[in-house]
Amino acid sequence: MRSAKQAYSDARPYVRRAVTDEEVRDNLRDAFNAAKEIYNELFGGRSHIAVAQRVATDSEIQENLRKISEDLRRAAERVQGKHVHTGRNIFFLLAGVVIGLLFNPFSGPQTRKWLKDKVFGSEPEFSYQGNGPAASTSAPSSSSS
Repeated sequence: MRSAKQAYSDARPYVRRAVTDEEVRDNLRDAFNAAKEIYNELFGGRSHIAVAQRVATDSEIQENLRKISEDLRRAAERVQGKHVHTGRNIFFLLAGVVIGLLFNPFSGPQTRKWLKDKVFGSEPEFSYQGNGPAASTSAPSSSSS
């Protein structure tokens, strides 16, 4: 079983973030106000059955419940330090696609050559000439004496 000291040290960063972060406070305040509005609408001297029927049929109450859920979720994510990384994720996806195109075994060499030609310009074809005298077209003959 965890001690109270351990529970306090585990919760401390979350409480500090909740107290100091304006966006978390706004989300919690919005969720509380929406919940208060729903409570006042629902329990105006009605029975529990009437309240349940109203929640099931009233779209305005359902929308307020969705708003409460979203506000509390955003506040919880903010307190836990979770951030949205869509820009970073898109960058990594595109980088993965480019790397996959350049290094796949089927079209990689042609893709790299095309990219090199586009970036650096095409180079003239190179053929190896060798360093000795020009080779003759006839095959070497064997001498027999």
